[in-house]
Amino acid sequence: MKIGYIQFFPSFGEKEENFHKIERLSKGIKADLIVLPELFATGYTFVSKDEASNLAETIHEDTFVFMEQLSLETDAVIVGGFAERKGKKIYNSSMVVFKDKLIGTYQKLHLFNKEKLWFSPGENKLKVFEVNNMKIGIMICFDWIFPEVARSLALQGAEIIAHPSNLVLPYCQNAMKIRCLENRVFSVTANRIGKEKRGEDEFRFTGQSQITSYNGELLSKAPKDQAFTQIVEVDLSLVHDKKLNKYNDLFNDRKPKFYALD
Repeated sequence: MKIGYIQFFPSFGEKEENFHKIERLSKGIKADLIVLPELFATGYTFVSKDEASNLAETIHEDTFVFMEQLSLETDAVIVGGFAERKGKKIYNSSMVVFKDKLIGTYQKLHLFNKEKLWFSPGENKLKVFEVNNMKIGIMICFDWIFPEVARSLALQGAEIIAHPSNLVLPYCQNAMKIRCLENRVFSVTANRIGKEKRGEDEFRFTGQSQITSYNGELLSKAPKDQAFTQIVEVDLSLVHDKKLNKYNDLFNDRKPKFYALD
């Protein structure tokens, strides 16, 4: 399977401009899975809930249409973040699109910083999407710091964790080596670059998107401050063996009855 990411600098509120940036970075690429950053179409640093609402979309609007076209051009499943309007609530979501179909969405469970002012936390259980001969789990940015997310997806059979991100803390890229190692899954962390200053807030994004192997090794790492696209080939069958050695199996050795809190 050929899996990869597109790292770039979104212009806040300029959806069409951001779509064009990704079109240029994906030109000529063919893959099975491409992951785009969190909130890639809108930018990240909202200054009010009204602003987030105005930039949010229901499914099948502009961002879906763009991802649909990108999937048709690259032959890949596309996973990317968007601000989702659902009833009266706004979610920090990711969409899974393959060819002309919306496979599903995931609403971010663990909101970071002022995201809590603009978005509602996701209300649905974590799930794995089976598409294009892959089992794909999704987490968004700050979800990485909660090991239960990756473990829950792995226990459901995820082979790859797609991880759209707008990372500002310095820890995630190294932590994803552990998330993959402890669950024996591949992951694709698609981060953004650049500085975004709006109102009283300024965020510097860390770039360094990466593809991490089931054994914790880095298969790809992007620069800190450059737009970057990379696709690598992986063997998904390797994740089905959860053994570390002859005697230790990461899943069979679990002792869930002792993990419960009194």
